[in-house]
Amino acid sequence: MIEKTIAGLKVGDDQPVRVMGVINLSRESFYKGSVIPSDSVLDAALKMVEEGADLIDIGARSTWPLAGKISKEEEHSRLIPAVKLLKEVTVPISIDTMFSDIADEALDAGAGIINDVSGFTADAGMADVAKDHGCPVILMASNRVPGDPVGMDAVMDSLERIISSAEEKGISPDNIIIDPAIGRWTPEKLPIYDYETIDNLQRLRIFEKPILAAISRKSFIGETLNKPAGERLYGSLAATAIAVRNGAHIIRTHDVAPTIDAVRVAESARARIPSIRSGIIEAELLYIKNPEDCKRAMHSIGATSAGSEVMKKKTVHYNIKLRNITTTEALIIKQEMLARGGDAALPREAVSHETDKVSLIIAGTQLQVERLIKKIRHQVRELPLIADMLSELINKKNDVVFGYSR
Repeated sequence: MIEKTIAGLKVGDDQPVRVMGVINLSRESFYKGSVIPSDSVLDAALKMVEEGADLIDIGARSTWPLAGKISKEEEHSRLIPAVKLLKEVTVPISIDTMFSDIADEALDAGAGIINDVSGFTADAGMADVAKDHGCPVILMASNRVPGDPVGMDAVMDSLERIISSAEEKGISPDNIIIDPAIGRWTPEKLPIYDYETIDNLQRLRIFEKPILAAISRKSFIGETLNKPAGERLYGSLAATAIAVRNGAHIIRTHDVAPTIDAVRVAESARARIPSIRSGIIEAELLYIKNPEDCKRAMHSIGATSAGSEVMKKKTVHYNIKLRNITTTEALIIKQEMLARGGDAALPREAVSHETDKVSLIIAGTQLQVERLIKKIRHQVRELPLIADMLSELINKKNDVVFGYSR
């Protein structure tokens, strides 16, 4: 069960999905309609809070790859005075910066959270600032530059490394929020990868951290709809609803009021995570659809790397339906699955050979199915063809291009 208190705000599975309003001071932003004049910062923040924002995120440097670059001094001159204006705002203030000295001053000026899109990779001093202030941090998946992991597997690898590094540097595990870097941060980051991420947000639960999704008006929505940033609200709301349905705990948005409506409906359609606690004993059903995530879960409880490697393919379960195969082939497949600890369901007529063609449902772990494929690949009849089909089926399941290209 994910349950944290972030700057006094409870965030987690049994809490409402939190909405973070964006105060954008960057004139270089991809979405010009989001830029707030310096003399309107307080009014904009108060309006967002009135609309229901649980947090405010304020930044002065555009992270859009095509944005004009500004100096650190310019970022500082925009940001620090604005943070000071927000002291009377009643919700936590997050500071969006990659520079440790700016973050340090902003925290002294009243901010309570660091939002570092580089995941502590841009400025080695950022972790020390966060540790010294004991403040929560939002860490985005990044390797060499912000947001560069391409594909959900790369996002998982990046966040695993970033979380481990942050905790080794003294950041409390309870103070870390993770961001999977949705958006075209690099040219290689095509829209299919953002859709894969949104569809697989639940994989991030393995890290036991609150999940932040920053979706608002981003380029993958624009490329899908062929619309500029100013016309992407409805697309943003659709993507937001899917992200909430798939496990996001915090939504970062330029459009607070309509986003809250989408969030409330989507979270009502999200089933609660089954978990039980009695005294100090806890039980929770894990969501594991990828063998590497199984390894991560096992590492988290202290299992060895060797043991985790052996176990990982035993945790992902397949149910595969085969149609129009011969009764003989069906019976062989069932026998081979039973021999490997799995099973297969087939009609009664197959056992008595009362029909020539039947359908079959294979039920087993990834490891059992892979061993079945290896076994029947060199047998008689159409079994080698069936082995190839099963292999291709599994490959398609893990193929991002197949899954998300239209």
